[in-house]
Amino acid sequence: MMRRLMVSCALGLGLVSSADAATLRVGPTRALKAPSAAAAIARDGDVVLIDAGTYVGDTATWRANRLIIRGAGGRAHLRADGRSAQGKAIWVIAGNRTTVENIEFSGATVPDANGAGIRQEGAGLVLRWCYFHNNQNGILTGANPLSDILIEYSTFADNGIGDGQTHNIYIGAIRTFRMRFSRSVRAKVGHEVKSRAAVNDIRYNVLDDGSAATSYSIDLPNGGESRVVGNLIVQGPNSENTAVVSYGFEGLSLASKRLWLSHNTIVNRIVGRGTMVQAPAGAQVVVVNTALAGDGVLVSGAAKWTLAANRRVSMLRYKPYIGSPLVNRALTVATVLTPRYLPGTRRVARVKLGLRNDIGAFERRP
Repeated sequence: MMRRLMVSCALGLGLVSSADAATLRVGPTRALKAPSAAAAIARDGDVVLIDAGTYVGDTATWRANRLIIRGAGGRAHLRADGRSAQGKAIWVIAGNRTTVENIEFSGATVPDANGAGIRQEGAGLVLRWCYFHNNQNGILTGANPLSDILIEYSTFADNGIGDGQTHNIYIGAIRTFRMRFSRSVRAKVGHEVKSRAAVNDIRYNVLDDGSAATSYSIDLPNGGESRVVGNLIVQGPNSENTAVVSYGFEGLSLASKRLWLSHNTIVNRIVGRGTMVQAPAGAQVVVVNTALAGDGVLVSGAAKWTLAANRRVSMLRYKPYIGSPLVNRALTVATVLTPRYLPGTRRVARVKLGLRNDIGAFERRP
């Protein structure tokens, strides 16, 4: 009844309906003052537009399916201020096939120290242009074999509580995880990206510890069919685990045990030690066309390794330049392993100047 009344009477305040779904407008001047009010009445297929601004202490559980939830006129900032939905997160997303765009999440804390900007419990999530910072976890997902998650054009920064169990991004045992054109930086002792998905595709991102005591840049603890392509990965000098990419070290329990790393630039700022990629016996790992800067070894562990066209360069000059050992030296690889864009959030095309691609995540500029 409340929803029908608002749909029929609040058109002047920006709530628009159709036969199949409604567009719910949220903001201080709207009939719906806060996102939680929209969550309470949203139905399958609705679009929720949240006016730019800061919503302090407002938390919500989203139960409807196929929702599109978007910041309008700028980014909408959800600042937890000590509150949470279900003792879990700023937003608990229980519905399926949800899209969240242009939303900022900060300050999620709960008593069990596992609070998240988003706790994803439904099957299927797309995040675009979102910003997660200073939460106990940035995003935390449950185990759902029917769930596919895409993160793009988003930033995760300064999440974690320093216990090694909380992370910028923690993806549970789902079907597929894709991350592209995004940044994950300065995770507090936890990982920049951790995923237990059966299939992982991580490409065109910037993962940078800065001076934080971050753990792994990428942790794929159970294996999985995994591709890491065209990323800039920087391990900071204070990292507590000296491996940059870790694969299968909690047990290779997933069906696929194959990892491909192609055209990444990996910078290790720890002096005198470190490992770029580690993987145990039973894993099959290909590392190709990778630019390496800093100390440490390329690989460690008893995996079956295939290594080709990987070059070590100066810490100060890890991008290709005229005369660089990276220029026109890449091997031709399968299309799925060939980068089309530069790392970062702006989706800049990678333009090949010579007959062959350059090694690493970057191409020499004209």
